[in-house]
Amino acid sequence: MKNRFIQLVAISLISLTGITSCSQKVKLITGSYSVKGDSGINVFDFNQSDGTLKHVGTFNAGTNPSYFCFNKNLNLIYAINEVDSFIKPGTGGLTTFSHNGKFSDLKKVNEMAVPNGGPCFISITPQNDFLFVANYGGGSVAVVKLNGSGVPVTITDTIHFTGSEGTVSHAHMIVSDAAGERIYVSDLGLDRVWIFELDRQAGRLKTVIPEGIALPGGTGPRHFLFNDAGTKLYLICELNSTIIVFNVDREKGLIPVQTISTLKEGFAGENACAEIQISYSGKFLYGSNRGENDIVTFEINEDGTIKNVAHTDCGGSWPRNFTIDPSGKFLLVGNQRSDNIAVFSIDQKTGIPSNKVSDLKIKSPVCLKFK
Repeated sequence: MKNRFIQLVAISLISLTGITSCSQKVKLITGSYSVKGDSGINVFDFNQSDGTLKHVGTFNAGTNPSYFCFNKNLNLIYAINEVDSFIKPGTGGLTTFSHNGKFSDLKKVNEMAVPNGGPCFISITPQNDFLFVANYGGGSVAVVKLNGSGVPVTITDTIHFTGSEGTVSHAHMIVSDAAGERIYVSDLGLDRVWIFELDRQAGRLKTVIPEGIALPGGTGPRHFLFNDAGTKLYLICELNSTIIVFNVDREKGLIPVQTISTLKEGFAGENACAEIQISYSGKFLYGSNRGENDIVTFEINEDGTIKNVAHTDCGGSWPRNFTIDPSGKFLLVGNQRSDNIAVFSIDQKTGIPSNKVSDLKIKSPVCLKFK
């Protein structure tokens, strides 16, 4: 009887260990620049106990699936194809995939041409009824209506931005606030942030501030995000290597309260900022420097302003995109030019990604997202 009890305890412990082990693995999906015939979407198991990656799948998403987003309710992935001739000349691409929840079997659902070409960013509304596409090459944004199955059916609006003579629009990001009430667009070419509201009935964007939020010439606004309360917007600027902190204001749109460099003091080389993220605790903010080739860590003060506290070598070259795993313990950097993903453990007290725990070779990783 005693031996039988010991066996049962052992079996229980093994089962619990198995459950714990499984729960420590989450899926990382990556997009990349690719040529015709390459498989641009890759799927990995990420081990949250030790920060290692295991490749589990590769899928052909067409040419240059450089950015994507999820429909979490319907197991769909929407990938933009960063080209200027998709189905017909002068268009970019939008390719939709379904998956089985485990990402072991991606299947193409449909593809759609997006006007003006050169898309670089895609997002979905909180209500999962529309997609927004930013066209860097075409200097425009597009609104795409989804049907009840989450499949793109029609482009309901396109806005092409124009500036003064000698300037060219490069829309780089379009995303709504958490409530889905306002839509923000960063225009790297025109040094502006545009603000809209969405008419859901017509699927069209309505301008909130016609002239947009003007930034100093040569700023190059790229990516941005909000704090949890939605009261602050943090914008990373590619061309002058800064982060601008804004108060979100209902009447004026955005009010700048701080501009701070992303670079080490004394750095004199060329640099182009790329991605920006906030820790799950809301206490730290991160940015990537392409050129200086590092991840900069900022501490977020109580008033929402930020303080530069550290720089961490990116573990490669040209850190275009990075993400934080769902446990908040690791920061993963996609280094485009060195063809690798570097994984760093995050010091939970200081917020600094201080120790590289693993490294994986992959061709031109430019978008990393956990599902």
